[in-house]
Amino acid sequence: MEKGARHRNNTEKSHPGGSKSDTTPESGSGGGGVALKKEIGLVSACGIIVGNIIGSGIFVSPKGVLENAGSVGLALIVWIVTGLITAVGALCYAELGVTIPKSGGDYSYVKDIFGGLAGAEDPQRLWIAVLVIYPTNQAVIALTFSNYVLQPLFPTCFPPESGLRLLAAICLLLLTWVNCSSVRWATRVQDIFTAGKLLALALIIIMGVVQICKGEYFWLEPKNAFENFQEPNIGLIALAFLQGSFAYGGWNFLNYVTEELVDPYKNLPRAIFISIPLVTFVYVFANVAYVTAMSPQELLASNAVAVTFGEKLLGVMAWIMPISVALSTFGGVNGSLFTSSRLFFAGAREGHLPSVLAMIHVKRCTPIPALLFTCISTLLMLVTSDMYTLINYVGFINYLFYGVTIAGQIVLRWKKPDIPRPIKINLLFPIIYLLFWGVLLLWEPVVCGTGLAIMLTGVPVYFLGVYWQHKPKCFNNFIELLTLVSQKMCVVVYPEVEGGSGTEELNEDTEEQRQPIYQPTACKDKDSEQPQP
Repeated sequence: MEKGARHRNNTEKSHPGGSKSDTTPESGSGGGGVALKKEIGLVSACGIIVGNIIGSGIFVSPKGVLENAGSVGLALIVWIVTGLITAVGALCYAELGVTIPKSGGDYSYVKDIFGGLAGAEDPQRLWIAVLVIYPTNQAVIALTFSNYVLQPLFPTCFPPESGLRLLAAICLLLLTWVNCSSVRWATRVQDIFTAGKLLALALIIIMGVVQICKGEYFWLEPKNAFENFQEPNIGLIALAFLQGSFAYGGWNFLNYVTEELVDPYKNLPRAIFISIPLVTFVYVFANVAYVTAMSPQELLASNAVAVTFGEKLLGVMAWIMPISVALSTFGGVNGSLFTSSRLFFAGAREGHLPSVLAMIHVKRCTPIPALLFTCISTLLMLVTSDMYTLINYVGFINYLFYGVTIAGQIVLRWKKPDIPRPIKINLLFPIIYLLFWGVLLLWEPVVCGTGLAIMLTGVPVYFLGVYWQHKPKCFNNFIELLTLVSQKMCVVVYPEVEGGSGTEELNEDTEEQRQPIYQPTACKDKDSEQPQP
């Protein structure tokens, strides 16, 4: 996209698609000293990972995993293996996150390693993320929240669709306001609701332990656990892993906010080592608890597994489960808004989205335009009635992008073997990850084909928005006017960056450019406090 009215003139001269100087405002723009604040400590980092992973998935996916696995025992194995593979992917991202410590996650990594259209995720990732991935995921989570809030009020029927969408919209607007107001408020909301959902899942696990102590473990005995209720099929097992991976979605979200992470070299890997095993433990034992109270047939007949579980064991206290799911999904919407807005912020900073999305509030230091853009695109998705087929294609696109990113890790080892790597994992990890998901995705040719078609829509966007530099003057004037108006309405400026960006450094061969370290300056405002430990 063309630069806004207040962007620097030297940007297009040396870096047509955006540059390492894209984050520094012009003199007189009022942006001196403004940057994303480092306010995310280890506790909040763990909260972001756990909060984004544990959402509606654990209350929906158990049915899909069991249905495709064909037995209770194999379903539990799928949950464990999916957790291990997720940990492998997170370790790969940890190395990339401290080698290229920039907000934007896989988008930033692929652009640094491959550059331009060759990065496959460069404009395509943003295009799909803006129009499909994040709006769809956030809309589904928000609708799940409203469904579980309203369902107790309509015990004999389904809640009205208009009420569901209205409450989902209120949820999105409220959390967008919180995220626009303060990074600290947003992370505190994440911490609180992460604790709430863990307490809810702890209740499920405790009830499962009580059931086991009572001798209710028929479906956990090996001879019964591996009793197939359908003929085993490799294709169905692959689908079971894909269903399980939906519940683990969000494991890479901390990499989107690396610039706001306190001491990322230490806290990024620590947060991964704490959060992924915790989530895997919770998921496995939650599924163990489910089968202590329900037979496989009962579980497969339920569209709300946790609610059915609560009705069977909690009696008059069964209302706890809908509230628990609502708390979980509320935190999930907050975490997704927080991280997806940073992806759009990073993309705009590189020139692949309107430049106003790369601005932050002059006092709050929050990316208000990116947050508003994320909110509006999600609200538009709420008018769509059938989103579940689209989610299948989104899953394929996500894992294709993850694969490109992790393949880039191998390429970076080969191209730049001497750059500083505070974390350096064995190359077997990315190879295992790529082989595992590569085999699984081959079993879904229709989904793969449709997903590729959606992804390729990013190619014309790249040529029209990034590659085509000499646009008509009237178009440029309109973009500049729109940027200036948006800047004044939101009271935002371009953030200032200390030193150089690491974006182009990985694409040069000089010794000086082997420092892929990207550190924005600190910014303090009236509600700024000391970072959390």
